[in-house]
Amino acid sequence: MSNPVLVCALRRINAFQALADVLKGLTQCGEKLRKSSSLLQVVMALTPEVTFRQAVLFFTEMDFVTEVTATFSLYGPRTRAPLTKSLCFFSSAAERQRCHVESLFFLQAGAHTLCTVLLIKPGAWSRSLARILQKLDLEKFTVVGMKHINLEPDIALGLLSSEVKQDPAVVEAHCTYLTSGTALVLCLQRPNAVKKLVDLLGPEDPKLAQALDPFLWRAQYGVSMVQNGFYSSTSYQIAVRDMKLFFPEGLCCTECQTLEAEEV
Repeated sequence: MSNPVLVCALRRINAFQALADVLKGLTQCGEKLRKSSSLLQVVMALTPEVTFRQAVLFFTEMDFVTEVTATFSLYGPRTRAPLTKSLCFFSSAAERQRCHVESLFFLQAGAHTLCTVLLIKPGAWSRSLARILQKLDLEKFTVVGMKHINLEPDIALGLLSSEVKQDPAVVEAHCTYLTSGTALVLCLQRPNAVKKLVDLLGPEDPKLAQALDPFLWRAQYGVSMVQNGFYSSTSYQIAVRDMKLFFPEGLCCTECQTLEAEEV
């Protein structure tokens, strides 16, 4: 605790593997370096999931240049615990407004297979389930969890964005609709699952989605801001929360490093 540490943001394609190779080279020179009292201890995270979660402990969005992918390595004294960071990629102001943190999984070579949650709201799934499942298959999603659920008011409230919660009347309209019938919850798996699903659904307002692209799912199945067809996890952290909330009994997918790390 008496000595400072340095956190570096490093950008390049396949940054994790490239940095690991560099650090391996430094390790091979370790015998010579050990003779020096100024030997630095260098650590890095092995997966983007871990680095993303830890990045928010050290940085805010304003600390980074937009449209940059970064892997963060922390250099410190021997007694310091390993800490390495990575942060998000923003392609536009609209992306930043939608969610202030978004994973960089989709930018990596050899992207990790992730899970996300799709909730098809009351009414929408009963009319269009076959077509929605066909679309998911075409987009390379694998269904690893599925259940019908009648949402409790507190769970429905937890699915609403912070912007929606600012208006009590809008909150009541959303919660009334979400608890009005049976919803269908799917846990979906594929590389870059979270962002891919968010991009397919489009904006929460079906009219805006229609204006942007009539093939966006909310443009096709949504009726209004309240009855917009779908809820999905908007970030990796929220996806983990949603999986634990809706599928506490576990999933039928093959165990992977991501799920093991999150104890899902």
